[in-house]
Amino acid sequence: MNNRGLLFIPDISGFTRFVNETEINHSRLIIQELLEILINANELNLEISEIEGDAILFYKFGDPPQLDALYKQVEKMFVEFHRNIIAYNHRRYCQCAACLSAIKLTLKVITHYGEFTGYHVKNFNKLIGKDIIIAHQLLKNDIPQHEYWLVTQNLVQSPDALKIADWMNWNTSSKQTETGSVNFQYTPLTTLKDSVPFDNPPDSGLHGMAKALSKSHVFDTDIITLFHATGDFQYRHRWSDGVRSVETLTHYLPRVGMTCRIVTDSGSVVIRSLDYHYTPQRIQFTECDQNQPQCTRYVLEFVEKKKTRLTIEHYIPDKVSSRFLFALGRRSTIERSIKKSMQNLTVLVNELRIPTAVA
Repeated sequence: MNNRGLLFIPDISGFTRFVNETEINHSRLIIQELLEILINANELNLEISEIEGDAILFYKFGDPPQLDALYKQVEKMFVEFHRNIIAYNHRRYCQCAACLSAIKLTLKVITHYGEFTGYHVKNFNKLIGKDIIIAHQLLKNDIPQHEYWLVTQNLVQSPDALKIADWMNWNTSSKQTETGSVNFQYTPLTTLKDSVPFDNPPDSGLHGMAKALSKSHVFDTDIITLFHATGDFQYRHRWSDGVRSVETLTHYLPRVGMTCRIVTDSGSVVIRSLDYHYTPQRIQFTECDQNQPQCTRYVLEFVEKKKTRLTIEHYIPDKVSSRFLFALGRRSTIERSIKKSMQNLTVLVNELRIPTAVA
């Protein structure tokens, strides 16, 4: 059996401080999503040995890959990582410290070639060998930057192998390990951020729609608590009339573009978040039924300390026929449902305990 191969470790920089200084639950969900982004960007058919908190240990037995092919993998993961972070920063609902600081996370990649082998414990495949230890020790180095690609010398087939892109600025260094000094070269990856596609949040989707009804109620709670009660889908079944359960179809944390399947007394619907706007005095978000031409906009407004007004607006196509049919058959039903939902919401907000720093 060939016991030589590639070790490839993408490591999320800033993870420890991120978790220690911010809301642990949202930190965990953000990191979980980013790790999945890295796994989905695996184009070299690398195997996964284990996920180590903020890093993934990939490996592949066989001859060392060409550096230009290895770079394409590094580039893919780096760009997808930052594309996701930028998109989340533009679309996120949450204003907690974890979600606000997610944009500061970055990525470094350690690549090393050496000897190692694996063993199985039930469904787990573990790697052992001196080069596994070396690869992990290389994560701790004296490189001043926080986002870079590190290549150990045994992956550099020739002096020209590192001439991959004009912008690369290669530096030489070494790491003293338990088995001796390991020479490596590294290049910052910050320039790659310029190639990350600009994230343009989708339009509100209310063009061609008309407000069919609007109902308001003032709740004895702060705007943040009321926002979590209404905007977080994990609570929707506890207050929205007729809703039995909610299944999140995309994303772990609420944001523009997320979709959820809502199971109601009469069946199920898939809704999509269309927009979100936040200020400390006003929060607004809109949801649309993906199968029916109707939308619901929620507007939360600060009234005074511990008092927040919620307005629920229902939109339908801006057509005479739609307005007529709505007034004839659906308006009274929806009004009753909103009234019942507001009553349920009054109970829920009295039970929620949300940190005041979170929105």
